Amino acid sequence: MSQISEKIRNDFKKYDDIRDAGLTTPEDILRYDNIVYGSDPKWQVLDVYRPANAEKNTLPVIVSVHGGGWVYGDKERYQYYCMNLAQRGFAVVNFTYRLAPENKFPASLEDTNAVFEWVLANSGNYGLDTEHIFAVGDSAGAHNLGIYVNLCTNPAYRTKFKIEPPANFVPAAIALNCGVYRVESDGDEQTTALMKEYLPEGGSEKELEMIQVTDYITEKFPPAFLMTCTDDFLKGQAPLLAEKFLSKNIPFLFRFYGDAKNMLPHVFHCDIKSEEAKLCNDEECNFFKSFL
Repeated sequence: MSQISEKIRNDFKKYDDIRDAGLTTPEDILRYDNIVYGSDPKWQVLDVYRPANAEKNTLPVIVSVHGGGWVYGDKERYQYYCMNLAQRGFAVVNFTYRLAPENKFPASLEDTNAVFEWVLANSGNYGLDTEHIFAVGDSAGAHNLGIYVNLCTNPAYRTKFKIEPPANFVPAAIALNCGVYRVESDGDEQTTALMKEYLPEGGSEKELEMIQVTDYITEKFPPAFLMTCTDDFLKGQAPLLAEKFLSKNIPFLFRFYGDAKNMLPHVFHCDIKSEEAKLCNDEECNFFKSFL
């Protein structure tokens, strides 16, 4: 493992440990843990969280694609955030996927597709409303989700991959949080180093061309909630995507959180102890509910 991957894993873990200290499973949440959705019981596992008072109801679904710079993260890190979303009236699917550098692209994309296939195949067992499947992704997870939705909505783009999304499947709406949507060949040093970890050829021109979310959006892309914040080191990415949405007439809601007196960090919405996260997560879930 390179120094960059090790550093991100160590640094992100320290922050996440502080952020989630003292959190436990809420009493009003029913959870189903460690469900294997693929052939690898280490990497390909998921949890389902539901409001306990809706045990017999079929609920709209949110699939969460976690962030972590393509090299860090798992469902354990996102459990409290995802259960917090479930408290707003959703069944939430929180999954671990194969990370780089141990598993190169498109492993994480294959796993994302496998999870949506699992949701469709197992809806009856967990009360999942397959007519209303939503998705959230942040940071590298937003990049992963953006690519996946392009696969679902752009047949020409799909020919570049050996991944076949479920027939006629497109999420009803998605939320993209503090994400990456364009990776430049002459970008910052950290992203360049991460592409060497993430991509099989280390970030060749052909590989970078394949992973540009902004380049493959069509008019069939679903409605999107797009957000960033004051101290998000990726906040310059959101306007790139907003511009593309405008050019393709994609309905979207763009929210910018924080101000000069309240500088919010990258992926602040995962810190469910904060009032700002509550506001953001309320607004995203209300956006989804507008499509029910």
